[in-house]
Amino acid sequence: MINKFKNIVIKIGSTSIIDPKTKKLKSKWINNFCNDISKIHKKKNIVIVCSGAIALGSKMILNKKILRRLEDKQAAAAIGQIELAYIWKQKLKKYKINAAQILLTLDDSEVRRRYLNARKTILSLHNNNVIPVINENDTVATEEIRYGDNDRLAARVAQMIDADLLILLSDVDGLYNSNPNKNKNAQKINEVYKINKQIEKISNKQTSNLGSGGMSTKIWAAKICMSNGCTTIITNSNKKRPVTNIALNNSTIFYSKNTPTSSRKKWLLNHLHPSGSIIVDDGAKKAIIRNKSLLPAGVIEIKGKFNRGDVISVLSSKNIKFAVGVSAYDYNDARKIIGKNTKDIKMILGYEGRNEIIHKDDLVKLMI
Repeated sequence: MINKFKNIVIKIGSTSIIDPKTKKLKSKWINNFCNDISKIHKKKNIVIVCSGAIALGSKMILNKKILRRLEDKQAAAAIGQIELAYIWKQKLKKYKINAAQILLTLDDSEVRRRYLNARKTILSLHNNNVIPVINENDTVATEEIRYGDNDRLAARVAQMIDADLLILLSDVDGLYNSNPNKNKNAQKINEVYKINKQIEKISNKQTSNLGSGGMSTKIWAAKICMSNGCTTIITNSNKKRPVTNIALNNSTIFYSKNTPTSSRKKWLLNHLHPSGSIIVDDGAKKAIIRNKSLLPAGVIEIKGKFNRGDVISVLSSKNIKFAVGVSAYDYNDARKIIGKNTKDIKMILGYEGRNEIIHKDDLVKLMI
């Protein structure tokens, strides 16, 4: 089921990775998981979003069974995160896979500058064959800037990197038409093409014992992904090959009609009020038409005041709009480097900036 997908975010819930009784990591399960993804690692870009830091560290915080105060939860996360990161490093290294740790808060996906930095970091790790292991930065996050659960975090990460598949590993085989823990006759829904009010209603009645997110947060994540061209699969992690052994009989798949690229381009094309514009020479225009990035050397003039991450118009030397894109610089820095070679950017700005003013992945040509 996952063969056709290239960019995959895999979210692992607390119930999958931690024994609910002992609060210890399921070391054997993690080893099986790492063995499984080692089979597809070289062919696909994988991101792991992993829960469990608070659950791991909670046993060391005043011997409390239930952590209620925010500072206690943050302290538990600080303890558990070290253990979690170390075991991922060791288990993945066994299969000659390098791992990196990234901790995010909600602000990192809402504030455009942070969003772009996180996106570039993950893409750079993939370019170097490193698997990012992501968790919420619970040690600094207040209630106002928390995702609250890693289902939402995983959806935002999938959106951030233009993933085409989100896999939510859990303690259930997928979405049922009623709670399978209470109704033995509950039937699993294998395929979903649209999330309606009925789907949302039945998901509210299916919860998890250990994790902070139940089925409702998974449906929320699937809804976000479907609108951004990303298919979502909810599946039971309790199998020897939890990823490559995914099938309709052990999962629910939420299909997206679009692709991440088409969804992103649609968003750009529908942006009614660009924050500024850039006028480029004929050489740069030809390069953009050939699906190349916009380099500073090809820019003639900057118009308007825009920030990094804003959508801006791209105009030809004849002042005709032929593309829109997301700027890698704010207008002040962009003006300083127009007409310059990329190798001179650091000397001019005083910091290591992007080679492109607009990267080809953030550019959409207009039909003119």
